[in-house]
Amino acid sequence: MAKIVNIRNLSIDQGKPLTFIAGPCVIEDHESCLKLAEKLKSVFRAKKAQFIFKASYDKANRTSINSYRGPGVKEGIKILADIKKRLDLPILSDVHCKEDIPIVSETLDIIQIPAFLCRQTDLILAAAKTGKPVNVKKGQFLSPWDMKSVVEKIRSTGNEQILLTERGTSFGYNNLVSDMRALVIMRELGYPVIYDATHSVQLPGSQGNVSGGERNMVVPLARAAIATGCEGLFLEVHENPERALSDAATMLPINDLPFLIEQVLGIHSIVQPKVYS
Repeated sequence: MAKIVNIRNLSIDQGKPLTFIAGPCVIEDHESCLKLAEKLKSVFRAKKAQFIFKASYDKANRTSINSYRGPGVKEGIKILADIKKRLDLPILSDVHCKEDIPIVSETLDIIQIPAFLCRQTDLILAAAKTGKPVNVKKGQFLSPWDMKSVVEKIRSTGNEQILLTERGTSFGYNNLVSDMRALVIMRELGYPVIYDATHSVQLPGSQGNVSGGERNMVVPLARAAIATGCEGLFLEVHENPERALSDAATMLPINDLPFLIEQVLGIHSIVQPKVYS
């Protein structure tokens, strides 16, 4: 059994309800972010599913210098704090430098380490020392067993509230592939595993100054991940992805979300007794 990760009134573990981490890639503005959070809360409540809201205040790893990054840490964390207060939702966002952590730790319920920074020791230790749950995305350049060293860094601080997220592995240039064995291998490290169904379908840098993607693969891969066995799904969602300021090619339209939830919850209910026995 993996160790239980507790986020407010939610528990993430084998044998627990499937958890969904969902929201826009980046905060585009206060009003649209709040509106989307409200709609997501309504959708997940209707499906009686565990939901954590995510949004990035700064996308520091954009392909182009001209790409939109977000409102920044000070304004962004105010927006997330307001959403948390108004909607009573657990909140996740990613940090790109350790200097941000004292600013965001009061608001965030989960601190996320981006895939490209999953080997940055000082950043990981600073996040872990807050005592908050830490979600680490496995780098596209790492094997699943390499995440053992990441786990050891977090545990060295005494923090056992760890989530590991699979988001695809580099497969040649401008392509990612999902190896479902990674979900099983990372779970053997003793912590809950999340599958990022939207970033896993990216085609990094494939459009020159932006990344492309295969949105039509989100649902099939999400189904496959839940059938393989994991504790949650990470999904970037937008009301109109074609007009999104980041990850436009991969975000799931919110109107498609109820269908995906129904599908994966059905699969989860079938495989859970077998996988978690």
